[in-house]
Amino acid sequence: MADVVEECRAALKRCPPGHSDRSSSLNNLAVSLGFRFRQRGVSSDLDESIELHRAALLLRPPGHSERSSSLNNLAVVLGDRFWQRGVSSDLDESIELHRAALLLRPPSHSDRSESLGSLRDRFMQRGDPSDLDESIELLRAALLLRPPGHSHRSSSLNNLAVSLRDRFMQRGDPSDLDESIELLRAALLLRPPGHSDRSSSLNNLAGSLGDRFMQRGDPSDLDESIELLRAALLLRPPGHSHRSSSLNSLAISLGGRFMQRGVPSDLDESIELLLAALLLRPPGHSHRSESLNNLAGCLRDRFTQRGVPSDLDETFSLFIQLSQISHAVSRTDLAAAKSWITSAEETNHGSALVAYQTALKFLDQHVALLSSSSRHFDAVSMATASLAVDAFSCSIRNGALATAVELVEQGRAVFWTQLARFRTTLDELSAAHHTGAALAEEFKQLSFRLRNAFDQSTEDQFPQIRQVTMEWDDVVSRIRMLPGFSRFLLPPLFFDLRTAAEEGPVIIVNASQYSCDALIVLSDRDPVHVLIDITQTEVSDLSTEFQSLSKEFGSYDTQHKLVGILRKLWHVIVDPIVQALGASNVHPGSRIWWCPTAEFTLLPLHAAGAYEKKRDSLAHIYISSYTPTLATLVRARQQVSRDASLQYFVAIGQGNPDGGKSLQCVAPELAVVAQRLAPIVSSFTSLEDGDATVKAAVDVLNHNQWLHLACHGMPNRKQPFESSFAMRDGPLMIKDIIRSDWQNPEFAFLSACHTTVGDERSLDESIHLTAAMQFSGFRSVIGSMWSVDDEVAQEVVSAFYGNLVDGSGRLDCTRAAMALHKAVKKLRRDDVPLEQQIVFVHIGV
Repeated sequence: MADVVEECRAALKRCPPGHSDRSSSLNNLAVSLGFRFRQRGVSSDLDESIELHRAALLLRPPGHSERSSSLNNLAVVLGDRFWQRGVSSDLDESIELHRAALLLRPPSHSDRSESLGSLRDRFMQRGDPSDLDESIELLRAALLLRPPGHSHRSSSLNNLAVSLRDRFMQRGDPSDLDESIELLRAALLLRPPGHSDRSSSLNNLAGSLGDRFMQRGDPSDLDESIELLRAALLLRPPGHSHRSSSLNSLAISLGGRFMQRGVPSDLDESIELLLAALLLRPPGHSHRSESLNNLAGCLRDRFTQRGVPSDLDETFSLFIQLSQISHAVSRTDLAAAKSWITSAEETNHGSALVAYQTALKFLDQHVALLSSSSRHFDAVSMATASLAVDAFSCSIRNGALATAVELVEQGRAVFWTQLARFRTTLDELSAAHHTGAALAEEFKQLSFRLRNAFDQSTEDQFPQIRQVTMEWDDVVSRIRMLPGFSRFLLPPLFFDLRTAAEEGPVIIVNASQYSCDALIVLSDRDPVHVLIDITQTEVSDLSTEFQSLSKEFGSYDTQHKLVGILRKLWHVIVDPIVQALGASNVHPGSRIWWCPTAEFTLLPLHAAGAYEKKRDSLAHIYISSYTPTLATLVRARQQVSRDASLQYFVAIGQGNPDGGKSLQCVAPELAVVAQRLAPIVSSFTSLEDGDATVKAAVDVLNHNQWLHLACHGMPNRKQPFESSFAMRDGPLMIKDIIRSDWQNPEFAFLSACHTTVGDERSLDESIHLTAAMQFSGFRSVIGSMWSVDDEVAQEVVSAFYGNLVDGSGRLDCTRAAMALHKAVKKLRRDDVPLEQQIVFVHIGV
């Protein structure tokens, strides 16, 4: 290949600018460099190839006979660079060039099928269903261009079948799967014994038949799938690069048939095949965890059937090998660790805590590969479901209280933690010095390449995955050697987390399927455990009851039912914690921080009480705040404004939003804020009605550290990143807030409804408007748990800001919890309905 490249360079020198063959020479050298890049992986070859293809395209203007070829060639190498470095503009440009080539290649054009690519790649990357649909239509068109007898017809049949199977996996339409199977059967007929791609066709058809068996349960599909996999295995003898994959696939299908029919020989054969596959996947192999997991699962099934203790011992000796994996991990590694957890919990095995620690370590490493984009949120939330809360419970059952704090912290609010890494840690690294900036960029690129390699993972790619993994591990190691970055990508230790409790205890309240517990974190001693006498199901029922009731607030008298729920919260959950706080010398009047998990996040713990004469409620004893995680509170405490002498305040009010109900009280509320604060802050800006647009709001937020926002809050429980504040011209969404570049934000009062309402499927991720403000840097935030009465909001705001000013006449965001506490006390005296007295909550310092 080196000789070919040099020959093409020499040929290009003989064709200077203006020469009739220059575009051909540019193209030939570009193509040879592209081939060499695919062979050796040297980035400079790819960059040069792209520049040469661009130069060739300029010499082939519209109307040139070779223009479509140049468009296609440039599209292909841009696609290669996208997969190497992850710059999405390369993929987008590649697709547009393919489209342009397609326009120049009408249905009769011999090369038209070459231009029908890249959209499936973008679907795999971004998950946009329209890309997959268009890809399928183009692949159908390609198939029409390769009629029976065409040398590439089997490839077109296979490619269309694979995309249809992708769409079935995404949407579950049985007709896509049926068509995929028919196309794969047709492809197999065109790949007779001796054809180089026959084993691949056998394998693909077996996979689709296995999917159909899982969907419809027809035993004949499973039997045929097994026979096809046996035939594929015969074509992949010892030494074949895909042999371990074939052994694994056949073993899984036999295991599935055992589960259906209970024939012991199927299970025994499955175990033998999995043992053989494991030998071909030594430590360091990207698919080793899959083999360990599959073999452990089958051995456990055999233990359940026959009760031979050695099978159970071998199950856990395989699982424990997962804890030795140190490289960057894939979703498969994480799934294997979660299988270990399930088996350990079900059999009460002593390795359970190590299994949780391994799974959370894998989660951390897996998430580190993702970008901080909200489109990765679903992948994260699926991976984390119940993991952290169950790890917390397991730690407590093992008496490891400090470990419980570390693990629950590691597995919750994962999206926000990742955002903080990209926004704060990588920014700090880039700003540290020239070396740091280069390492930050290298880390981002390698993370992208590794994520794509895992997503596309096959046996063929094992060497590539191993190489990129080694490079990723190396850059992480080099970052950790820099001063101040020794814990880069590592979760915080208990020693660091306990500093969250410097101004008062933090109480983690946890609901797991195994137990419900509270842990009081104190800054100067070991955590205190409080067992809560309630089950996760009962917490969930109580939460559901409260959520239903909160929708009725204001429409009829809900006081009696609300008091019943708050009393239950008090007697079962909060009072035992208060007793433990007293025993730990936390004096009445002190501040405390609630850190609830799972269904506890939906309950108003701050308002729990007996609600009887001469009986206390929590608000009479302590001043409550909330925090989604301890690390968030630690960050907020450390984040002191660089120029505290200047206080810039903005009040944004939108009483007449786009398409929404008007709010009459917004203008009077902003007037109250202005009256209280304009005389004492360095700068006071008011943005109202027609001026309060999305762009204007973002602009003023970039220049002010203090915010009061009065408008409609619109939670979106299904798509939490689309939860928003209603502005004049449309919604100001969480995703807009995340992108904002705020300078030293201090405090935000969100005088809007439902600002702490988030994703009902992923409660521990805390994706709601108030959390978005806090994680974006605001040290202290006031939000609401349900609908706020307009007049009550105005009354609270007036009393609140009067108490936010310190003795020197300046605003102090650390006084926010006390200021809210006093404002609510005034509401109680004014006989305001109970649900309006407790609607506002404080989050942060």
